[in-house]
Amino acid sequence: MPQRSGGRHTRELRPVKIQRKFVSNSAGSALISIGNTRVLCTANIEATVPQFLRDTKQGWLTAEYSMLPGATSTRTPRESTQGKQSGRTIEIQRLIGRSLRQAVDLQRLSEHTIRVDCDVIQADGGTRTAAITGACIAVYDALDSWNFNAFRGWVAAISVGIVHRELRLDLNYEEDAMADTDLNVVVLQNHGYVEIQGTAEGAPLPSERLHEMLALAQEGIETLFSFQHRALEGT
Repeated sequence: MPQRSGGRHTRELRPVKIQRKFVSNSAGSALISIGNTRVLCTANIEATVPQFLRDTKQGWLTAEYSMLPGATSTRTPRESTQGKQSGRTIEIQRLIGRSLRQAVDLQRLSEHTIRVDCDVIQADGGTRTAAITGACIAVYDALDSWNFNAFRGWVAAISVGIVHRELRLDLNYEEDAMADTDLNVVVLQNHGYVEIQGTAEGAPLPSERLHEMLALAQEGIETLFSFQHRALEGT
């Protein structure tokens, strides 16, 4: 059976590090590292909302995602120079926004918008799940800096997949590329699933295998919640 890089066992996360308040010019920020994936997450608040929320006394949260040109082994051109975002970028930033809106009571934002930016500094698989997990810290601090009592709870995300018929947690790029099935799972602590994205690239996935994958994802996400709490405590 092929060994995982770094000698990890199948149910083990890559090393996780969350550096809170990484950027002093943003209301909230965090640099999250999961293995060789590193994402800089910032959150800022503006006293405005989209047109569809005007005069509703409700706030909003929106997210942007980008991968820096040097984040991968082959330079990726900035999408701003291409004149448009890729479908992948749009899909990921919508996922981040949907996920983080679950962490916030929008009714308590009083027509303010939280703008989250997630910039991938280095990519080795799991960039979207790392972005969600790190950005939740940034959102918490942004709300605190504006004295908004609107934080509902912690949101974290992880990937899980089947590689060489083996169930594995937290796939790096190499594993993700060869996975027969992979899921991205987002959870709101003490409330349940926010979103599940999945694809069976090989054979169809039996339902009992899906339950095993979700159970393993939940296991990993509980560990990520502990890292979020430790970042908040400064440990």
